[in-house]
Amino acid sequence: MTLHFAAVLIVHLALAAVGLCLIVIDARSHRLPNRIVLPALGALILLLIVEAIMTGDGERPTRALLGGLALAAFYAMLRLSSRQGMGGGDVKLAAVIGLALAWHGWQTLLLGAAAAFLLGALHALSLMALRRATRHTRIAFGPWMIIGAALAIGIA
Repeated sequence: MTLHFAAVLIVHLALAAVGLCLIVIDARSHRLPNRIVLPALGALILLLIVEAIMTGDGERPTRALLGGLALAAFYAMLRLSSRQGMGGGDVKLAAVIGLALAWHGWQTLLLGAAAAFLLGALHALSLMALRRATRHTRIAFGPWMIIGAALAIGIA
């Protein structure tokens, strides 16, 4: 096992722990706290810079930064188009998830992003079919973003 592989494994395990905390918090309170999301974002950006310096390869970190920016911009557009849809926490979490997914590749980013919407829609439709929700019921989307990302990384 190389040092780089060990570092990547540790980062992914840390992201999984953060993701599990955020799933619980968002499912209970419909909040993705800045005190968790922003440090995770900052740490990932710092780790990408360190990786680029240590490996001498800037391609993967650059792709990750662009992916984080792209996914956050997409979620920001969704937020601006409907204030009652995506929350600001979802936009910030999208930056974190975009960094992690794009680090693995563009296909992983697209798969993870699409999986979040598919899983969220299936959850909402299930609740509606069981008459536990209506079209107007607010549903936490952070858990589906995190689960979609985890599935995409697991497939990658």
